[in-house]
Amino acid sequence: MRAATLTSSMIRRIVFDDEAQTLLVCFRSGLRYLYAGVPRAVYDGLRRAGSAGRFFNEEVRGRYACRADPAQRRYRPTVD
Repeated sequence: MRAATLTSSMIRRIVFDDEAQTLLVCFRSGLRYLYAGVPRAVYDGLRRAGSAGRFFNEEVRGRYACRADPAQRRYRPTVD
């Protein structure tokens, strides 16, 4: 596994699993998504991009199967 914290206004962190070829994108909004079938070169490009948000929108979004991270915690207010 490879991980990087980005200096982006959109993306906080990315994690890449070489074996499974999955890319986890942790957005600053708190949402986390897994992208399947992502080549290592895309992870490297995202990590090195001058604008991670632009690179993500052009090279990842809509190009790979995506689902919400099942490990994402959802905090909800309790109802009394």
